[in-house]
Amino acid sequence: MSRELTRLYQALAAETDERVLAAPDRVRRGADRRARQRAAVGALAVAAVVAGTAAGAQLVLAAGPDPEPAPAATTDSAAPTPTPPAPLPSHTSPAPSARTPDAPPKTSGRPPAAGPTSIPDRAFFTLAAANDTGVGDEFIPGPVLPALCGARPGEAGTVTRRARSLAFKLTGTPKGYVPDGSYRHSITVYRPGRADDALAALRTAVRDCPEQPVPDSSGVTQRQRLLRDTGYGDESVLFETRTLSRDVNGDPTGGDEVHLVRAVRSGDVVTVVWEQGWEGTSTERAQFDADSRRAVEAIRRWLA
Repeated sequence: MSRELTRLYQALAAETDERVLAAPDRVRRGADRRARQRAAVGALAVAAVVAGTAAGAQLVLAAGPDPEPAPAATTDSAAPTPTPPAPLPSHTSPAPSARTPDAPPKTSGRPPAAGPTSIPDRAFFTLAAANDTGVGDEFIPGPVLPALCGARPGEAGTVTRRARSLAFKLTGTPKGYVPDGSYRHSITVYRPGRADDALAALRTAVRDCPEQPVPDSSGVTQRQRLLRDTGYGDESVLFETRTLSRDVNGDPTGGDEVHLVRAVRSGDVVTVVWEQGWEGTSTERAQFDADSRRAVEAIRRWLA
């Protein structure tokens, strides 16, 4: 131990009471022990600081940078309008011009079924027994419609045609008497899609010809007009022809001689029932309608 430390201990002993002081070696060992404790505590503190700093850095890196503080509002000018964020892309349909055109409907590739090319006798209706004169019918050439100011409706698109003439009597008329009327009955097969054109042309021809002179009859005028008609085939056209009624001497009787014409379409087939009278008779509407239905039914059975 140095002389300076010994002197200091001697001075301290003189100033205190008679208390016993620890020996210098003991004091030095205590001081060394306290120094070692302070060093250990300091090392632990440093380690704790280092560990805390590392953990804090990891938290900061994981959380990302703090958002920037909003700029402070000023009184000199209004705060700028914030720019909205760009909208997220959405699944939208492509523009019409970019779409793939719809595929055409599938077809069988087969040509349309061909219609009949000939007309058998069974396609024509048979008179009811009460209306049969016993004379029969006759397939002869000739017009199938009245004259209509020179128009020829129903001629375009024909495939085949047959026509006949037959007389009939009204129910209750005895056999052997003069017939009560006669029909010019025809059947025409048209190319696909042309039968409705034929009926449209017939309507137009009747409408465009309200009046005309009767051929081969000096001074006689015939008038035509369309009539309402439903319930026959796919569609039908009904019209009348009207002339002044005359006796056998050619003198007017004061009335009109009226005849009815009905054209009925069933698919691509058109049947025409034209009542022509007999020696100046007019058409009986009930009989004409009944025979028109029989004509349509005969066409249906034939085409079935």
